[in-house]
Amino acid sequence: MKKVLQLPEDRRRRLVLAAIAAAIAVGYYLLSRVVPHEDLQRLLEDISNALGAWTYLLVGVFAFAETGAFVGLVVPGETVMLIGGAVAGQGAVDVYLLIAVAWFAAWAGDTTSFFVGRRLGRGFVIRHGPRVGVGRERFEQVEDYFSRHGGKTIFIGRFVGVVRALAPFIAGSSGMRYRAFVPYSILGTGIWSSAHILIGYLFSRSIDTAAKYAGRGALLLGALIVVTVGTVLLVRRFRVEENRRAAVRWMEGRAVARWPVVLGRRFRPQLRFLWDRVTPGGTFGLEFISLMAILAVAGFVLVSYTAIVSGDAGPTPGDVTALEIASTLQTGWLVDVVKVVTDLGAGAVVWALAVVCAALLAARRRWAELGVLVAGMAILTLGVHELKDAVDRPRPDGGLVAAAGPSFPSAHAAYSTFYVWLTVTIVMRLRPGMARGAAVVAAGIALAALVGLSRVYLDVHYLSDVNAGWALGAAAFSLCAAASLVISALRHNGFGAIAAGAAEDRE
Repeated sequence: MKKVLQLPEDRRRRLVLAAIAAAIAVGYYLLSRVVPHEDLQRLLEDISNALGAWTYLLVGVFAFAETGAFVGLVVPGETVMLIGGAVAGQGAVDVYLLIAVAWFAAWAGDTTSFFVGRRLGRGFVIRHGPRVGVGRERFEQVEDYFSRHGGKTIFIGRFVGVVRALAPFIAGSSGMRYRAFVPYSILGTGIWSSAHILIGYLFSRSIDTAAKYAGRGALLLGALIVVTVGTVLLVRRFRVEENRRAAVRWMEGRAVARWPVVLGRRFRPQLRFLWDRVTPGGTFGLEFISLMAILAVAGFVLVSYTAIVSGDAGPTPGDVTALEIASTLQTGWLVDVVKVVTDLGAGAVVWALAVVCAALLAARRRWAELGVLVAGMAILTLGVHELKDAVDRPRPDGGLVAAAGPSFPSAHAAYSTFYVWLTVTIVMRLRPGMARGAAVVAAGIALAALVGLSRVYLDVHYLSDVNAGWALGAAAFSLCAAASLVISALRHNGFGAIAAGAAEDRE
C-alpha cells in the first residue's frame, strides 16, 4: 500500500497562502490586460463619489477596530487604508487629514486593547478565544513571539497579521508598563497607516501607470513570496547553533563566500553595541524610541500644515472656528492678562532665559543638556524664519497687539516649547526622582499651551500657525535630544564596550 506524504499543518498553510497571493497577482495582471484603463479610472471615481467624506469615518473605525475590537483577526485593515488613500487621490478627501484620522484611531485601538488586556488577562482569551478563531495554540504562538522579542513586537508586530491584532492585548495582560508601550505603538501605527494610505493615494493619481506596471508588480510579488519563505526557513535553520557553525565553516572554505565572515568578525563589537542600543526594552532603547515617536508626530503635523497652507493661505475650517470662539471670549481685563502671557513666548524673553540656563548648565558641566539647548534653539530659530519666508502667509485681520511679518508658523508657539524642554530636563536629567516631577512637567506643558493659544485669542495668528509652531519646537528639541542620547551612550558606554568586545574576540 502506498504511503501518502503528509505535510505539517503550518507548512501546508504557508503553501496555501503563497498560492493565494500568487493567484491574486496573476488575476490583477490579467484584469489590467482585459479591462480598459478608462474603466478602472471610472470605477475608482464612482467609489470616491459614493464614499466622499464618509471615508474619514470608514478608515477611522477600521483602524481603531483592528486592535481595539480584534477585527484584524477577520478583516485586514490594510485593505481599507488602501481604499481610503485611493479616495483621497481622487480629491474627495484630504490625504493629510485622512492619515491623521487613521493614525490617531489606530493608536487609540492599540491603547484600548492594551488596557482591556490589563483588565481581563490571559485567561479570558484562553476561555473565549476559540469562538473567534483564536485557539490556545494560536494565542500561545503570539505569546511566544512576544516573550522572545519583547517591546519591539509592538512596533514590528503592527505589520504582521495576527500579531498586530493581539500584541497590544498581550502587552497589557503581561504587565508591560504603558509608558514603555506607547512610543512603539505611536511609531508603528503612524508608519503602518501612512504607508498604506499613501500607496493607495499615489496609485490612484495615475491609474494608467498602475495598470501599466501591474505585470511587473506580479513578478515582484512572486519574487517577494519566494524571498519571504526562504528567509523564514533560513531563520529557523540558523536558530540552531550547530547549523550556524556549519555555515561559517562552509563559507570560510570558499574564497568567494569568505568576506562576509571576515567583515562580521571585524565589526562584531560595533554591530553588537548598535543592536543592543536600538533594541527595545533597555533604558536607552525606551528613551530613544520615545524621542523618535515625538519627532514622528511633530514632523507629520509640521509637514502637513506646511503643505496645506502653501496650497491655500486662507484660514482652514478649524482656524475659522477657533477665531470665532476667541472673539466670544474677548473681554477687557482678560485681554490685558493674555497680553502678559503672550510675552512669555517672545523671542527676546525665551532667548534670555535660554542664555541663563546655558550658563548654569555650563557651570555644572552638563554638556549633553547644554548641547541640546543650544542646538535646539538654533534649529528652532532658523526653522521659524525659513518657514515664514517660504510660506509667506498673511496674518488675520484686526490683531489686538502689534505683530509684524508672515503668520506661519507662530514664532511664539515655537519658542514656548522651550519651557517644556526645561521642565522635562529638570525632572529627568538634573533632578531625577524629584517630588512632584509630573506636576513640574505639566506646568511646562500648560505654559506652552497658554502662550500658543494666546496668539489665537489676540487675533494675530491662526490656530494652524500655532500648531505648526508647537510641532516645529517639539521636532527640534526631540531631534537634538535623540542625537545627544546616542553621542552620550557612545562616549560613556559605547567605546568601552566596543573595545572590550574587540579584546574578547582577540582572545
